[in-house]
Amino acid sequence: MLHGETQIRGHNPPESQFHDRGRFGRLFPALPVFAPDNAKVREALFELGKLGGLMDAGPTNPDNETIPAGFTFFGQFVDHDMTFDPTSILERQNDPEAIENFRTPTLELDNVYGSGPRASRHLYDVNDPAKFLVEKLNGPGSNDDMPRNSQQTALIGDPRNDENSIVSQFHVAILKFHNAVVDHVRAKGTPEPQVFEKAQRMVRWHYQWIILNDFLPKLVGETVVKDVLDDRPRERIFGWRHEPFIPVEFAVAAYRFGHSQVRPAYRMNGGFATAIFNNALPANEVDPADLRGGKRAERRFVEWNRFFEGLGENTGIPVQLSKRIDARLSTALFGLISGAPGQVAGPGLGALNNPESLAQRNLLRSLALRLPSGQAMAKRLRIKPLVLEELKQFGVGFESSSPPWYYILRESELEKDNEGRRLGPVGGRIVAEVFVGVLRGDRFSFLNANPNWRPELANAQGQFLMADLLKFAGVPLAPPVVAPAAPVVTPVA
Repeated sequence: MLHGETQIRGHNPPESQFHDRGRFGRLFPALPVFAPDNAKVREALFELGKLGGLMDAGPTNPDNETIPAGFTFFGQFVDHDMTFDPTSILERQNDPEAIENFRTPTLELDNVYGSGPRASRHLYDVNDPAKFLVEKLNGPGSNDDMPRNSQQTALIGDPRNDENSIVSQFHVAILKFHNAVVDHVRAKGTPEPQVFEKAQRMVRWHYQWIILNDFLPKLVGETVVKDVLDDRPRERIFGWRHEPFIPVEFAVAAYRFGHSQVRPAYRMNGGFATAIFNNALPANEVDPADLRGGKRAERRFVEWNRFFEGLGENTGIPVQLSKRIDARLSTALFGLISGAPGQVAGPGLGALNNPESLAQRNLLRSLALRLPSGQAMAKRLRIKPLVLEELKQFGVGFESSSPPWYYILRESELEKDNEGRRLGPVGGRIVAEVFVGVLRGDRFSFLNANPNWRPELANAQGQFLMADLLKFAGVPLAPPVVAPAAPVVTPVA
């Protein structure tokens, strides 16, 4: 599906705090929805999320100098690891029990491993079933791609990981990281029947370590991560009876901050820089001039030192940055659902149920799933709520009862000494609690299985960061920029 098209399946997650929740649930079941679901409110949400509207960044969309661009796509990859629903719809229904998450709410890379080499044989190398199958973009000696069938459909555990070429290439990096770890455990003398299981656990724990020690601190700040990791259950907002679930306040509002980080264009490598989306191009084009997935072409590979720090800062290759976490999205995201870029449906016959911009879909999702306002969540967290004066123009009370996704983006932008470099107090608390809570609820995560574990593949400083994973995986890097030689001057006799 196109980005933003997949919805949480049908219906509303349980609203009662006493309900034995399934894989989706609520952090704040007692808080009321931010606005009534009527035509006037929907029209206001369409206006807020339209092309050229308040959320369209236009030409002024500042970079976030603290978060490299690669983490935008790592965040998308992590989301695909935690949630998956292939049958969802947007419209609000009446049955509160019918919601389901087809992905286990854990950080275990089941979007990569599938059901393992026995049940998901198409993902693995028949000549070495402990390793993933990795193919070439253009024959021997070329860069790597995920395996594909004759129609270029990716053979992977989650089709969304081939949504765009950058997340597709990150999936390939994880495949290569696992294969390198297989070689590592074999070199240690691990008996062959145990190789896959040991490699898989090592990959998962190093991945979880990166989330807690590299990704999450960049998003919410080290202080928030430390506070949430401290064992003070009475202060937690994320709790469950039997197993963790994915809160809709996280999935539909707080974690959608990544949409504001997307750049309108990226340079994948020295020979290929292009727009993130271009709906004007034919869908069946073999190698389109945008970053859509589902394509295999020689130039569609990533040089990762263009996306993450720590992979050779002295090469002269600039690291691309994400955009700031604020209430403005790159204009390229306002026409990607259907139709030509920029042709967004306005309120009219049937249009209020058929949004065409990503911002409109996100805003309507909060209404469909009856999410509370950002201000109500702030009060529940003992945080002084914001009054967003710019929303008065819509005439439906959004300034004091704001759509939660918009509020979380805006509070990041307005927070003093932050200005969109990380999430604000409401969004940061929700995101940190859900990530830590999901790891605490998984008996196989390193936090539970071995709380004193430290990465076996740590760098010289005892840490294991994204750059260390990519180095170990042996991914492509841009070659150093070589300054032209000074001209030889022949002295005149």
